[in-house]
Amino acid sequence: MRLAMIVTGGLHPGGREQVVPSLLALFERLGRKHDIHAFAVRHLPQRQTYQLRGITVHDLGRPSAPLGLTRWSQERALGRAIAAAGPFDLVHGFWGDPAGLLAARMGRQFQMPSVVTCDSGEFVNMPEIAYGSQRTARGRAAVRDACRFSDRVHVCTEFMRTLASQQGVDATVIPLGVVAVAGDVPRPSRSGGLQLLQVASLSQVKNQAVLIEALALLARDIDVRLDLVGEDTLGGRLQTCARDSGVADRVTFHGFVANDQLGRLFASADLYVQSSRHEAAGVSVLEAAAAGLPVVGTRVGYLADWAPGRAEAVATATPPALAGAIRRMQADREHAQAMATAARTWARAHDADWTAAQFDQLYRELTSRR
Repeated sequence: MRLAMIVTGGLHPGGREQVVPSLLALFERLGRKHDIHAFAVRHLPQRQTYQLRGITVHDLGRPSAPLGLTRWSQERALGRAIAAAGPFDLVHGFWGDPAGLLAARMGRQFQMPSVVTCDSGEFVNMPEIAYGSQRTARGRAAVRDACRFSDRVHVCTEFMRTLASQQGVDATVIPLGVVAVAGDVPRPSRSGGLQLLQVASLSQVKNQAVLIEALALLARDIDVRLDLVGEDTLGGRLQTCARDSGVADRVTFHGFVANDQLGRLFASADLYVQSSRHEAAGVSVLEAAAAGLPVVGTRVGYLADWAPGRAEAVATATPPALAGAIRRMQADREHAQAMATAARTWARAHDADWTAAQFDQLYRELTSRR
C-alpha cells in the first residue's frame, strides 16, 4: 500500500534531534512493507523533501508571515502536496489538531480511508495551565470534526479511550511501542541512596514542580537525588523552585539528551517518576519499563492502565502523595522489582514491531472496505 502520514513535526532530517522516536520507529517498520510518505506541517522553515530511514518526508515549510499558514492555506498546501505525490490508499494523521483534522479532510477530498491518532490533550480541559483542546471552542470543533470525519480514531491507552468516550468518541487502542534496549539494563547495587529519573520536556503539564517539592519532603530522611532530562520550556522556573525548596544540590538538569543516549540514565536510576497532570500515553514510561526500571507517578496514561500490577500510581498530583508513593517503592524493593518485571514484559511484547503489525492489520481492514 501507499500510505500518507500527516504529522506536525518529529521527523527532522538529522534523525536524532527534533524527532519522535516512537513515530520514527513505526514509520520505519511500516516502510519495510509499504510505500510511506510523511507530510510534515509547522516544522522546518523551508519546504523540502528528503529520505529518512526508508520513508519519504515532505516538509511543507513554515512561511515567514507573522501567523504562518492559516488553516485554510495549510489545507490547500497539503492537498497540493498529496496530489503531487499520490495517489495513496490511506491517510493517517497524528494528533487531533491540526494533523488529524487535516488527515480526515484529505480522506474526504481524495476518497480514501483516514485514521486519526489522538495522543495529546484532545479530550481534556485544564484552564489553570491553558492546556487541552476542550478549553476553547476552536479546539473542541477541531477535535470533534477530526473524529467525526475520520474512518477510525486511534488512541494509545485505555485511559485515553475513556476520555474519548466521555466526548462521545469511539476509539481503537493500539500502544505506540518503542524500541527496547538490547538485553537487560543492570540496576544499581546501592543499599542506601535513591536515584530518581524523569525524561520529559520541562513544562506545566509535565508538572515537574510537584516532583521537586516531593523530593524536598523525601530529602528530610532519605539520601535522594533526581535527574531531569528534557528541554526547558519554563525559562528556569524549575531551577528556582529547586533552590527555594532547598534541593538545588540534589537535582541535575540535563537538558535535551538524544534518545540513543538515554540508556546510561536508565541504568543509573532506581525509579522512574511521572509527575504529569495529563498524559495520553507517555512514551518515556514505555522506554523506562522496557529497560527494566520500576515506574511510579500520577494515574494518567500508561500508569492509569498499569496500576497496581505494573506500576505504582497516585490519584492526585500533590507533593505528599507522590513522596508517599516513592517511599513505598523504596521500602519494598522486591515488590517494586516485581512490578518492573511485569511492566518490562508488557512493554517488550508491545514494542515497535508489534505496533507496526497492528497498524498493518488496521490499514488492510479499512482499505478492503473501500
